[in-house]
Amino acid sequence: MTAEATTRSNAGGRPVVDTTYGPVRGLDDGVVASWKAVRYAAAPVGDLRWRAPQPPIPWTEPFDATRVGPVCPQPTDPRIPIDLGAPQGEDFLRLNVWAPSGTRAGAAKPVMVWVHGGAYILGSASQPLYHGRRLAADGDVIVVTVNYRLGALGFLELATLGADSERFATNLGLRDVLAALEWVRDNIAAFGGDPGRVTLFGESAGAGVVTTLLGSPAAKGLFHAAIAQSSPVTSSYDAEPASRIAARFLDVVGVGRDDLSRLAELPIEAIVTASRTVFDEVPVHTPGRLAFAPIVDRDIVPDYPVRLARAGQTHPVPLIIGTNRNEAALFRYMKSPLMPIKAESIRAMFAEIAAEQPDLSLPEQRRLEGIYRGRRKGKGLGLAGDLGFRMPSIWFADGHRTSAPVYLYRFDFATPMLRLLRLHAAHATELPFVWGNLGAVRRDPMFALGGRAAGEQVSRRVRARWTNFARDGVPAGLVGEPQWRPYGADDRATLVIDRQDSVTDDLDGPVRRAWGDDVLSFR
Repeated sequence: MTAEATTRSNAGGRPVVDTTYGPVRGLDDGVVASWKAVRYAAAPVGDLRWRAPQPPIPWTEPFDATRVGPVCPQPTDPRIPIDLGAPQGEDFLRLNVWAPSGTRAGAAKPVMVWVHGGAYILGSASQPLYHGRRLAADGDVIVVTVNYRLGALGFLELATLGADSERFATNLGLRDVLAALEWVRDNIAAFGGDPGRVTLFGESAGAGVVTTLLGSPAAKGLFHAAIAQSSPVTSSYDAEPASRIAARFLDVVGVGRDDLSRLAELPIEAIVTASRTVFDEVPVHTPGRLAFAPIVDRDIVPDYPVRLARAGQTHPVPLIIGTNRNEAALFRYMKSPLMPIKAESIRAMFAEIAAEQPDLSLPEQRRLEGIYRGRRKGKGLGLAGDLGFRMPSIWFADGHRTSAPVYLYRFDFATPMLRLLRLHAAHATELPFVWGNLGAVRRDPMFALGGRAAGEQVSRRVRARWTNFARDGVPAGLVGEPQWRPYGADDRATLVIDRQDSVTDDLDGPVRRAWGDDVLSFR
């Protein structure tokens, strides 16, 4: 590393900050200052493609950080029309920073570091949805969004196939996020942030990174609060099944186990294509399992997140965790096999879990049928959403609350169009409200039938709670809003976010009792 990070100047609305690797020149528009595509690690190319992130080569002239940079190469999926916000490219280990206009070094404002979702294979830090302008300006916080390795580049288990663990490290996506957090620790004070007040937050796979790193010894001291929105907490796998997926990837890409060095030389397009093939195959053969996800490697990930939380081995930092009321509706809408909704797929998933863990106590079918009423498809949606997201979040919350305060929520708000489309409060529908970027996604029909004014109020309330939590660890609401109490064994207080927010005791009681305490997940 080079010298300590400092702010150099803000001449002409072009603030220059000297980071530990070199100066970066951003843009201050009078509302926020931003620095984009800032390198936190070297480009993972050639021999570095499968290695743990390495420091970038230092530079001396100010880097033009006014434009977004490359994002991780990934497949495109017409069912998931994501606007990545920037072209794909291999020099993508970069991050974006937003600060309220005029923020000076040493201002010690709260820092919020975002990890995007996308099933561990899609997404970017530069998606318009994650533009940090409103969150930074209205919340008086520093916002950081991070790119990390995805798909096979980020979550391929090759060590059990004979690979050199240094040349082919496990959990590279997690290691990238850790490197970004180290960059924040060493540099964010020069941007006006407080390195001792960092909140790690994310949604879906990004929230899975959050709940996984809460139990990672390597993350100790790198963040001081956490927010997990719709985390697939239980989607972490043992090395053995992960290695089977890696073996299939090698078959698809045409590389033998005795010739793994070729992986560093393959065109990135071949890696992406093979990732997509394996990603599509796995849930067809094993409903409910992701092809790429954190791997329990006994190093970065010492054990399963829920098990660590129950053992009191997660970092003692306050946590907001929750899900959306109709999580599975998005997967039905996209006709995605990632989440089993049909009865036969659900039966196949339960059978696979039971065969894999014969000592596991599966919930009684009669009790489950009692809480999922209505038509068969509706039952499947409720069951899938609870098994994939709600119950894992509750299991994790029940464990982590013995180490630090936990605040549980459920997001229920849905616009008229979302109700018409039968999406309601589906997976990821809370994102525009958290960021304040309503209408940021092109061709988004969310407000086509109205609901914008109510949505703006929901967003205002959510952003106040999220940024207040980043400020002092307590998600205080706006004046007049209900007090959100920590989730405890006695009352299990839960914030319900809707047109009018409310706090309900033991909101999930019937669901929680029907599923029981045994964690249902693949290993």
